[in-house]
Amino acid sequence: MSERIRLRFAPSPTGPLHMGGVRTALYNYLFAKKMGGKFILRIEDTDQTRFVPGAEEYIKESLAWCGIDFDEGTNGKGEYGPYRQSERKELYAAYAQNLIDSGWAYYAFDTPEQLDQLRVEAENQKQVFTYNIESRERLNNSLVLEPSEVEEKLKAGEGYVIRFKMPEGEELVFTDLIRGEVRVQTSSLDDKVLFKSDGMPTYHLANIVDDHLMEISHVIRGEEWLPSAPLHLFLYKAFGWQAPEFAHLPIILKPIGKGKLSKRDGDKMGFPVFPIQWNDTQSGETFSGYREDGYFADAFVNMLALLGWNPGTEQEIFSMEELISAFSLERVGKSGSKFDPEKTKWFNQQYLRMRTNTQLAELYQKELTKKGITIETEQLELVVDLVKERAIFITDFWEQSFFFFQAPTAFNEKLAKKRWKENTPEIILQVKTIFEKANLWEAQALHDEVATYIEQKELGFGAVMNALRLAIVGDGIGPDLFQIIAFIGKADAVKRLDFALKTL
Repeated sequence: MSERIRLRFAPSPTGPLHMGGVRTALYNYLFAKKMGGKFILRIEDTDQTRFVPGAEEYIKESLAWCGIDFDEGTNGKGEYGPYRQSERKELYAAYAQNLIDSGWAYYAFDTPEQLDQLRVEAENQKQVFTYNIESRERLNNSLVLEPSEVEEKLKAGEGYVIRFKMPEGEELVFTDLIRGEVRVQTSSLDDKVLFKSDGMPTYHLANIVDDHLMEISHVIRGEEWLPSAPLHLFLYKAFGWQAPEFAHLPIILKPIGKGKLSKRDGDKMGFPVFPIQWNDTQSGETFSGYREDGYFADAFVNMLALLGWNPGTEQEIFSMEELISAFSLERVGKSGSKFDPEKTKWFNQQYLRMRTNTQLAELYQKELTKKGITIETEQLELVVDLVKERAIFITDFWEQSFFFFQAPTAFNEKLAKKRWKENTPEIILQVKTIFEKANLWEAQALHDEVATYIEQKELGFGAVMNALRLAIVGDGIGPDLFQIIAFIGKADAVKRLDFALKTL
């Protein structure tokens, strides 16, 4: 194998990409870039029965949104293609035959019905049927049959699978880059199917052959693949190939309770588990995505990076470049990491605050356009600057600033009873006069004039300001009141006061 660093992300196009899958892709990408290597996207679509139209495009769009770019893959780049397994299927039969010829695999002619019967019989005896070292010598396979019988069955086109012949009485010892030394007894392993008579390999064979031919140096994948690692290492041994280094990532745990984070947890608790929205054409269902829910891609990636890995410092906010520089498998934990939806919102809030007012204004402008509101970016920057500290998402801006763009048509009744007193109309009329006579329409100047009036009349500052806010906004919310008044302009401010006097 080449000494070059080459890692791959190899999803199956069987549906939307779970955030756990995105994290696997991210860790592979970070490690590859940290080591000056290549990151490859390979589509493992050998199981055509589970293929879902649009899933491959969804995977690629998700990675692109996250900023996880691949150096080689179905984008037409790379010299190790094709990078879609269904386009490589002619390759695998020769490797399966190689294993038969070398004694590392055998033909098994047992029908699905026969195997189901064996499972039922074992179940009745409170046992579990496994096709393994113990059972294979009494089953319908080439280890038992005469060579001539095997030949006849193959010529007759009888259905078969090729199974790996797990060695007897051996202990496999290997080092996982996250979990350390792993020991497995072969007596606990079954003889997995590698190849089917329809000409399609199973995941195990195709995965190993492709990783070897694509010169993959490190395999970083989910914890659920750890039980498959012994078979994969034995396959490397059987072919006489150098195995890559393996690292099995901890699972992402649900926020409440035990177990792996699932789509159902997101449905129940109201957060996405997919990077971008997925429209299931088969069921007609639509599943929310972080992108459509208003999350920034860099906030989502930052959150995912820290869901299983820690930098060993107090730093929590990382750019992609900083993640690449800091990342190491040594600091990836062995145990599962609990997903925290509220912490994810916190990350988005931090990234929102790091955006410039111009960037935020441009994003907010799109939301306002949907509402039929047209405003210059420069003007909108003033609003954004006043409300961004209260927002988590761009969509929160409207709730925090709608009163900049539309006058109240009704008032908070509870607040009106509390703040609109008998003498309030007279005070508001005086403030209206101050506004009408104002030469300098700026927040500070307006504040000072109203403050002088309050002082001269010996009124309560809070009481006046609360009533004025109610008249201008319709509620007791919003940033600095005189910033709002300066922004909406003299005509609108006077009109709002008139409406309040008439209505309240």
